[in-house]
Amino acid sequence: MTNSAFTLEKRDDGVAVLTMDVPGETMNTLKQAFGDEITAMLDEIEQDNSIKGVVLQSGKKGSFVAGADISMLAACTTAEDAEALSKGGQDVFNRIENMAKTFVAAIHGPALGGGLELALACHYRVCTDADITQLGLPEVQLGLLPGSGGTQRLPRLIGIQQAMKMMLTGSPARAKQAKKYGIVDDMVPESILFDVAVEFAKKSKPNRSKPKLSLVNRLLEETAFGRNTLFKQARKQTIAKTKGNYPAPERIIDCIETGMSDGMRDGLRVEARHFGELVMTPESKQLRGIFFATTDMKKEQGVEGVAPAKVKKVGVLGGGLMGGGIAYVTATKAKVPARIKDIRSEGIANAIRYSYDILNKRVKRKIMLKSKMQQQLALLTGATDYSGFGSADMVIEAVFEDLALKQQMVADVEANCKETTIFASNTSSIPITQIAEKAARPENVIGLHYFSPVDKMPLAEVIAHEKTSDETISTTVEFAKRQGKTPVVVKDGAGFYVNRILAPYMNEAACVLLAGEPIDHIDKSLVKFGFPVGPVKLLDEVGIDVGTKIIPFLVEQFGDRFVAPSAFDKVLDDDRKGKKNGRGFYSYEGKKPGKEVDESLYELLGITPQKSMSGDTIAERTVFMMLNEAARCLDEGVIRNARDGDIGAIFGIGFPPFLGGPFNYMDTLGLQHVVSRLKHYSETVDTKFAPADILVKMAESGETFY
Repeated sequence: MTNSAFTLEKRDDGVAVLTMDVPGETMNTLKQAFGDEITAMLDEIEQDNSIKGVVLQSGKKGSFVAGADISMLAACTTAEDAEALSKGGQDVFNRIENMAKTFVAAIHGPALGGGLELALACHYRVCTDADITQLGLPEVQLGLLPGSGGTQRLPRLIGIQQAMKMMLTGSPARAKQAKKYGIVDDMVPESILFDVAVEFAKKSKPNRSKPKLSLVNRLLEETAFGRNTLFKQARKQTIAKTKGNYPAPERIIDCIETGMSDGMRDGLRVEARHFGELVMTPESKQLRGIFFATTDMKKEQGVEGVAPAKVKKVGVLGGGLMGGGIAYVTATKAKVPARIKDIRSEGIANAIRYSYDILNKRVKRKIMLKSKMQQQLALLTGATDYSGFGSADMVIEAVFEDLALKQQMVADVEANCKETTIFASNTSSIPITQIAEKAARPENVIGLHYFSPVDKMPLAEVIAHEKTSDETISTTVEFAKRQGKTPVVVKDGAGFYVNRILAPYMNEAACVLLAGEPIDHIDKSLVKFGFPVGPVKLLDEVGIDVGTKIIPFLVEQFGDRFVAPSAFDKVLDDDRKGKKNGRGFYSYEGKKPGKEVDESLYELLGITPQKSMSGDTIAERTVFMMLNEAARCLDEGVIRNARDGDIGAIFGIGFPPFLGGPFNYMDTLGLQHVVSRLKHYSETVDTKFAPADILVKMAESGETFY
């Protein structure tokens, strides 16, 4: 077939090789349009008596099947349309499973979503031991569930609990884990993957009656009482985590329970129905939107048409938590040598220890080999002076938030490095214009703001000042991507984008606290709204001294609307810095450190705590301050577009993903409603709630951000 995604090669030994290679794509994805092609191939295999077994492999280097093509869901106008898609996938995979011939999936690289469901329909699975090989069902991250039999086949293969954990978190299993769980029958080097798969294809179909489980797990999973307990507990834990904001996890549990109690046919029927319903939910629509936005951002350059320079060696100034995290993602993700400078040798040791601790955990959990860890650690070196910095292409500064110190760092790098070396500052509050003020080569100076902890937080803000060169911007964006980050280019100014929209939210939470609302009531209200932690708890986690350091810069540039309540001064004067010194808004003593409010704080602030506002009111007051500031940032060109603003808020401060980010959320609410509520609070609470001009204009003309 010309331009076909599938080719069939018949060998003399009775084994046929079915290769999937979608034309014009870097990775294989399953599309509805392939239905007739697959049917024709399966007809041919079924009718040819010389074929005894089939090896299913990918024609793509480094990838098996990355999943179903999500863009086809946009064409579904009803739940029934989406349900039909699910049933179509189920029918094809059922046919493979019920074939008389033995099917073997030869997996190298990612086998995710529909890719793993395809492999699960095969009778055997063999995978490579490569780092890039991972098997998972990540549909929950898009507000969906595995819709082509995954909710039925995986629990039958590896047990209910492990399968449910994989589906509810969306986390993939690496090759070693996949072998340990029983997802694959063998794990081999890539060089012999095909040969081993061929040998499996010559075997009879396996008789898999039940997964291998411990006695305790058998009692839980193989008895009606045990299963009832298991699913009841799973639902309880799921609701505690999702606060009811995400419908997909509960539907996944429904599908598994139906299939295990009433049989696979009923399980598949419920799976298809729930899949169809989830596709039409606003939560899935927003989560899919985030997926497409981040995919697009990965393809974009910092400055259109300006190619990045290659970064082959990086210097890191400062061996603290941020410096250690930056060195870690440089060595392990970007695979580039990182030279750490600190004024103390202990600082260097701590920064290297940061990487050692993370990697050693992975070795202990058998996710990576010790030799691989040693290779990555070998990319980290350090010095108390600038020796070894002469060849650095980029130096990333992560020292204290002190303007004079940062300006000195610029001068040092200009004196000790190449003329082309980029100086990237990880400042969270000081405008880059000020840091570059005394630079001899200001075109090389840029902001590269990471979020803590660096190894986990996906966002990086790239901040150009007026004199930053286009090549410096493109190079920094490209390198942040290599470090595994989603970079958002923002305009220079106090707080940049993420901290600028976070500050009014935090300030308003403090105002609500001073009005007498209990701390835990405030935090629970925002967690219920969808944030991972509440604003008061977040301040404790970040450090009260660090969290409030940005305020003077914001007040200096934007005026009184950023003035923080004086309560912060009282808290800091009482030597309360939060979790790091064990003294904050929460108590860090006793059996539950950080879980309970430090009641002595109310006395310090002269407050008698009493609930008088509803959780919805608290959430609205704090979140609307953030929305208003986000709109101003767009109006002033701090962010390039609403999409970047949404991704920045979701990845940088945990804005609820199911709401799609501040701009999507405002569109959903309606800008007239947003303006009306801001005016209400402006008249009844404080004039700082006055709606941004852009919101008023857009509301009047009936515009939306998207």
